[in-house]
Amino acid sequence: MNAHWSEDNLIASMTGYSRAQGSDDRRRWVWEARSVNGRNLEIRCRVPQGFERLENPARTAVGGRVKRGNVSLTLTIASERQSKPLSINRALLNELGALVEEVRRTTGAAAPSADGLLRVRGVIEEEEDTAESEEALAKLDKALQSTLDEALKSLVAARAAEGKALTGVIEGHVTEIESLCARATERAQAQMGTVRQRFEGQLAELLGRVPALSEERFAQEVALLVGKADVREELDRLTAHIAQARSLLADARPDNPVGRKFDFLCQEFNREANTLCSKSADIELTRIGIDLKGAVERMREQVQNVE
Repeated sequence: MNAHWSEDNLIASMTGYSRAQGSDDRRRWVWEARSVNGRNLEIRCRVPQGFERLENPARTAVGGRVKRGNVSLTLTIASERQSKPLSINRALLNELGALVEEVRRTTGAAAPSADGLLRVRGVIEEEEDTAESEEALAKLDKALQSTLDEALKSLVAARAAEGKALTGVIEGHVTEIESLCARATERAQAQMGTVRQRFEGQLAELLGRVPALSEERFAQEVALLVGKADVREELDRLTAHIAQARSLLADARPDNPVGRKFDFLCQEFNREANTLCSKSADIELTRIGIDLKGAVERMREQVQNVE
């Protein structure tokens, strides 16, 4: 039976990308946010020199929206001005004029033209930007953080969209595992004749030993044989794990990430599948067990992306 989810009950992927941009009368900026899967929440933030003050607020903003994954933030800022205003270094120009006059008098050389003097390094300078007031910087920071908020909203939406597709894929794997468990149950019941025959032969071998086994040792050996032949316990646990997997899918919410729990559950699935294969007394049941391990591994690969 398939689970039913609302839009608020979908798992989130840890993979996503978003981009948001803004501007004022002096500059343009772009925030880019990328996230990939990770065991915990790791945040890397790259900002231009002079904007390091934004790193801690940016990390806090990410932590308020994302619980797991490796998240990279990049802020790029470009000036809106095509070029800075030019000015003449008059002190240097006057000094050059005096030197030129002195050279002309002593050598008779022709005086350089005005454009020649202007080409001398340092005569023409670009004016430095005037420092912004604290009020202007606070306004800029607020605008930058607002754009970051847009980028993070888009990142969360991208992760949710990826998670929606991921939910269907994982549910498909759960259904496949359920089908294989049903086949294993049928095959385990069908192989009881083979198991009984093998058990009787091994029991006869125990009874015929010389010297005879003690009652306690005999009981231990019989219990061991019975345990090796019975896979019902493993199948019961697999059935319980299937129910738990569907419950995790149904309970997933932004404030209740289930990735870690699902990853652990996959380990439990794999443990039971391995035991099923080791206990199998039938080639067909062993094949089913191998198929089961493959289905669990495919599900685990997808679960690695779940937040």
